[in-house]
Amino acid sequence: MTLKEIEEIEAAPQEEEFEVESSNDDGTLIDVPVNGELLVVRRALHDKLKTSDDQRENIFQSRCSIKGRVCSLIIDSGSCTNVAATTLVEKLNLSTAPHPSSYKLQWLSDGNQLKVSQQVLLSFSIGKNYEDEVLCDVIPMDACHLSLGRPWQYDKSVKHDGRRNTYTLRKHERSILLTPLIPS
Repeated sequence: MTLKEIEEIEAAPQEEEFEVESSNDDGTLIDVPVNGELLVVRRALHDKLKTSDDQRENIFQSRCSIKGRVCSLIIDSGSCTNVAATTLVEKLNLSTAPHPSSYKLQWLSDGNQLKVSQQVLLSFSIGKNYEDEVLCDVIPMDACHLSLGRPWQYDKSVKHDGRRNTYTLRKHERSILLTPLIPS
C-alpha cells in the first residue's frame, strides 16, 4: 500500500461564483462550505486521489462556522446520533450538560467502549443561507468537529441526492442546497 500526504480537502473551485446569495432555476439557495482556517488542522493520508464525478464512495464533508470559527463537518446518514468532538467543545469553551440517558459507544471491535455522558447545544452555519442549532452528544473523535446524523436529517426533513452527494432542506419557506467539499 502506498500512502500519499495531502494538505486537506479544499472547497470547490466554483466557490467564488457563489459569493453573492446564489440560487438555481427553481429558486433553491445554494450553500457552499464555509471558507477559512480550520479550528484544528488535520492531515489526511490516502492511497489514491479520485478524480471522477462518481460520488458513491464519498462521504459528505463540508465546513461550517461555529462561534465565528471554521469547523469540519460530516453528514452521515448511517449515524443514529448527532456528535460534536470533545476538542471542539474544549477549544470553543462551550458549556455542556449531562446526557439525560448516558450510554456506552462501541466501535466495530470487541475492545474499547466509550461512555457518552455529555451533550452540547451547538449553533452553526453553513454558507450564508443556512443557520441552525443542534443538540449533539460529545465524544472524542478525529474524523471531524461536527457530525450530523439521522436525527438532524429527520428533524429538518432533509433530502439526500446520492448521485450528486448533496443535501436539500427547507428553511423559512426557501429551499437550501448544501454542497460538499470537492476532494482534491
